[in-house]
Amino acid sequence: MLTRRSTILGATALTFAAIGRARAQDFPSRPVRLVVAYPPGGNVDFTARLLVPAMSQALGQQIVVDNRAGAGGIVGTEAVARARPDGHTMLITGTAPVSIFPVAMERLPYDPIRDFAPIGTAYRVPIVMMVAKDVTATTLAEFVARSKATQGGLSAGTAGIGSGAHLAIELFNAGTGANLVHVPYRGTGPALNDLIAGNIPVVFDQLSSALQLHADGRGRILGIASATRSPLLPDVQTLREAGMVEAELSTTLGFLAPAGTPADAVEKLRAALAAALSDATVRQRLTMLGAEIPPAAEITPARYGAVIRDELEIYRRAVRLGNVKLE
Repeated sequence: MLTRRSTILGATALTFAAIGRARAQDFPSRPVRLVVAYPPGGNVDFTARLLVPAMSQALGQQIVVDNRAGAGGIVGTEAVARARPDGHTMLITGTAPVSIFPVAMERLPYDPIRDFAPIGTAYRVPIVMMVAKDVTATTLAEFVARSKATQGGLSAGTAGIGSGAHLAIELFNAGTGANLVHVPYRGTGPALNDLIAGNIPVVFDQLSSALQLHADGRGRILGIASATRSPLLPDVQTLREAGMVEAELSTTLGFLAPAGTPADAVEKLRAALAAALSDATVRQRLTMLGAEIPPAAEITPARYGAVIRDELEIYRRAVRLGNVKLE
């Protein structure tokens, strides 16, 4: 038998539920902040500003880019993890803050799984192996054999210790038996400049940084860390073809919201992202960066969450192989 008190409590619960549904339906009720955890001018910032107009139109509300750089992306990432989970704050991030730092650093002020609600993947840019123009090897097998035959191994440059490219070298050595010795630079530019000058035989980097050098002959992309060969480089072997187990190593750009963000709000943000990525001009400009854009059906929270978990396992192994520790 229902009492007056239970009736009142039931009515109150229904009222709060109705308010919650109304708020979800009203989302977004103000401009949405898109945090970029890097300075203006890089690929992540470029992508954010390219996507924002179409996403804003699809969402029916302005999206404002907020550059919160610092500590390799940790500052901005933490800011979103601590933000109010109402859908009005989201993060666009690369691989390092959510898939490398959590396994290479002892202390991190957020957890990539616990503290975020995935929205969707924007794209991935594969890591490639680029050799100097005077390297005579024409296949990955020939290059691996040369590295084994070279006393002390071959120097392999990257943008720095603990970068995705560095960890790709560790996995490539383990999978193929190659003898590549990591040489960290302070960024992509210095590493590629040394490659062009012939001071180092190979550099691992993002496809976007290497494409133009490959096109004009200042370097040569010998392998790509994709599951299948790239349509942009159909004659370039995948690193898997040389024996590397980990087929896909890339800079993955995706969107995250704070954990606890209502599912309806996440869905609206996801739909806005998918709409922006379906725009022909947006796709063309991203493809020119070497970006691989997922099919619309794969731009989902579940898929991006799975990508992060898979990357964490891959890079955890690479960190162990290279005994990599970041501070």
